[in-house]
Amino acid sequence: MKETHHTPPIAVVILNWNGESLLRRYLPAVIDNTPGHIGEVIVADNGSSDGSMAYCREMGVRVLDLETNHGFAEGYNRAIALLTHPYILLLNSDVRVTPGWLEPLHDFIEAHPEVVSVQPKIRSERAPESFEYAGAQGGYMDRLGYPFCRGRIFATVEEDRGQYGDGEAQEVFWTTGAAMLVRRQAYIDAGGLDASFFAHQEEIDLCWRWQCLGHKLYVVPQSVVYHVGGASLSAENPRKTFLNFRNNLRMLHRNLPEDRLRKVFRLRRVLDLLAAAVFLLSGKPGDAKAVLKAWQDFRSSKPERRPIGDRAQAYKSLYQHSLLLRYHIARERTFSSLKR
Repeated sequence: MKETHHTPPIAVVILNWNGESLLRRYLPAVIDNTPGHIGEVIVADNGSSDGSMAYCREMGVRVLDLETNHGFAEGYNRAIALLTHPYILLLNSDVRVTPGWLEPLHDFIEAHPEVVSVQPKIRSERAPESFEYAGAQGGYMDRLGYPFCRGRIFATVEEDRGQYGDGEAQEVFWTTGAAMLVRRQAYIDAGGLDASFFAHQEEIDLCWRWQCLGHKLYVVPQSVVYHVGGASLSAENPRKTFLNFRNNLRMLHRNLPEDRLRKVFRLRRVLDLLAAAVFLLSGKPGDAKAVLKAWQDFRSSKPERRPIGDRAQAYKSLYQHSLLLRYHIARERTFSSLKR
């Protein structure tokens, strides 16, 4: 009798570029804690010149050689186009997974067909008692486009004391690209990650498009992982500042309802100029220039506003107060203290 190959429902895809040291540190735990009947561990390589691919093959992991560095967004788009698994788990190479991390994510999304993406609770690998900046316990955004998390507002990251619940899954506006499980077909139908972003906030843009299409996204806190964060691009690098500001503007232009565009961009222009001034006064001229360059780049290459679902309905899911005012003026520094 001919043996048939069983394809598990989830492809756990780690995008890599010259990250051999991170793979050596974190890949073994991914392999050990990913049951073969649920997930297949795959490394998609963005044209690395170190020993990454050799190490992955030594570990018995399937490698997708993408040949050149396409960035985070296009790298994942190309990798996912090569796969047939019904679910894809996008996992950063600097994430430490824990025993039992995958099953709760799979079980929840499998039981809820209206949900297109879920994420685990994400704690910091550097400070394990705290949430991690990039995803914490699920993502949200205010009406001016400032992302925040349950457990992290701007630079204030909370200690995880179980204050946001560990039992029930919770609906969120966006799931983090550090560890996000998605329905492959929903990913493709929404256009995938925007390759023009290259890196940073592209997953929030995708999640916003899903919101416009009426889909739901959740955090499943029974699943816990630990994320280093900033392993590919330091927070002190002006390139990161440029990408965050530029991509945020592109995301707003693409997803805001028509009647909100002009007002939001008028306000953001003022606020971003203030941010540039703060960078300059803080002795960070490179970051100040990055903010101005972000606006220049955005104006010269605005993304096309294609029809996509109900932008007005998705806008109602945003936090309708100003996060900047609540944080800096009202001094509301934790998710639980924010005015509702």
